[in-house]
Order: sequence, then C-alpha cells, then structure tokens
Amino acid sequence: MLALGIALVVFSSSACAPQIESITVAYSRFESTALFWIAYDQDFFRANGLNVTPREYASGVSAVDGMVNGEANLAIGANEYPLVGRAFSNTKISTVATVAKSEFIYVIGRRDRGITKPTDLKGKKIGTTMRTIAEFYLGRFLELNGMDLRDVTLVDVETPEEWVNAVVAGDIDAVATAQPYANSARDKLGANAIVWSAQSHQPLQTQVIATDAWIIQHPELIVRFLRALTSAEEVVIKNPTEAKAIVQKRLGLDAAYMDTVWSQNQFSLTLDESLMLAMEDEARWMIANNLTTENQVPNFLDYISEDALMHVKPNAVNIIR
Repeated sequence: MLALGIALVVFSSSACAPQIESITVAYSRFESTALFWIAYDQDFFRANGLNVTPREYASGVSAVDGMVNGEANLAIGANEYPLVGRAFSNTKISTVATVAKSEFIYVIGRRDRGITKPTDLKGKKIGTTMRTIAEFYLGRFLELNGMDLRDVTLVDVETPEEWVNAVVAGDIDAVATAQPYANSARDKLGANAIVWSAQSHQPLQTQVIATDAWIIQHPELIVRFLRALTSAEEVVIKNPTEAKAIVQKRLGLDAAYMDTVWSQNQFSLTLDESLMLAMEDEARWMIANNLTTENQVPNFLDYISEDALMHVKPNAVNIIR
C-alpha cells in the first residue's frame, strides 16, 4: 500500500468552498468511464473544487502511458491489466479506485477465411492491441479452446480505427477488441462475421490510476475527485435513464448500442479482493506466455492506494492485507 501519512481535509456544506484546482485526466473512450462523464457533465468536479481537463487516448494502456509521461495527473479507462504490466517494470503507480466491472471484449472473425468455430482460429492472423487486456482475454479464449498464442499470428493494431478497418478490409482474419468497436466490426462485416465473447465471465475492472509521487503530493485532490465520482454513482443508482443518456451523448454512442451494453457494466466505486485475484491471475499468464522477463508475481498490494477511497466510501474497500 502507498501510505499517505497525512490528514485528508473534509469539506462539508457548512465549510468554505475549496479553492479550485486544475487537473488533467487521461481517458480512453469506453462506456466503463461512465462515472467520470456523469461527474463532468453534472459539474460534480467543479462542486468539489476541481477544474478537470479531459485528454483522450486510443486505449487504456496509452492513457496510462500518457499519465506516466507527465501528460496528465490521473488516468481513467484503463483496466487492471496495464497496471500488471507496469508492476513487472516496477513503475511507481497505484490504483486509487475501481469505477466499473465490465464484460465487453469480443473476438470477431471472418467466415470467408474459414472461421466458423473457435478452433478455426488456429493458424490465422488475429489482431489485437498488445499490452491491453484484450490480448489476455484472447489468449485465455484460445486456451479454453485447446490452443494458445503460439497457434496464431498476432498482429498489433493500436487504434480504434485499425481495430475495425483491419478485419473489415481483410488485412487480418479476426480481431479481439472491446465495445463499441466490436459491434462496429460485426456490423460492417454483416453476414460474414462470426462473434464470440472472449471474457468467460471474468469481468475487467476499470481503474483510476496515478503515479505514487502525485498521490503523495495531492491526497486532497484525489479525495475531491472520488467524491465527485460518488455523486455520479448516485445518479446511476437513482436516475439510470439520465445517466445512460449523459454517457451516450458524451461518448457519441448510439441508443441501440447503449441499450445493449449498459447492463454489461457495473458502475460503482470499489477496491476489493477480486481486483487482487485478477491481477495475480493475469501476472501468472504473462509469465507463462513469456510477456515479461520476470518470473515472480509482484506484490500488488504495493500498487493499490486505498486511503482516499477509505476516506470517501469506506464500505467499498475490501482489500486483504
């Protein structure tokens, strides 16, 4: 655990409004960031003394990379997998909260390449973005169907446009990617598409991540940020139709898509033991597939900072130490 070791300021309705502080938040365009967009749309950040500037990245990995490189103060939209990768390189970052648990990674294949069942993927060119959780779920999907990554040719496709265009154009035989891009590829392929869920009921967990140095220097700002997200969570609970409409508008998604995927996400601020178990599982998988030179699973307690969430929503923290 990253111990802050300093008091966190509590603001009440009777206290003076906090001084407005500016922060930049790196994000990737997935509906699992719903709490962020609701808080942004409803001025919950401003109400908690934050002037937030969103900065978009193509993937959760690139959002974390941007944050580590000093382009943003916080990253949201990345799941736990990039954190696992960074832990193997001993990068000093930590998650301060999970904001959603989701199932929206799919494998989309082309029927005209002889793909009608999972085992037909053997020997095929499959696109995914390396270092993202889609790579992990693809590998696990292959393993559950009697194959592994060595049985396919992996092609690194890095942007949302590539995720869709590469499989539609036939540059690759299949792609493992997230929504809404999985639906886009499916729709453009039409009857030529074959689609499977890749996650086997293991949800990915979308994180709020910052560098350890920034967490230590700005504990109060993290509390303010999480407070704004708790207000957004209340909107999801009490006014789900309004919440869905806000996210749909902010991310430019169509109504049919939102109706399909909204139920595939659990939007809630948490830090629980399932996150630890997921990261350990993914770390073992990376080691087994030679995606790291390390041979020991990191201690992921060193990559979780629960102090701020304990301050804001203590009943949401369930990490065994």
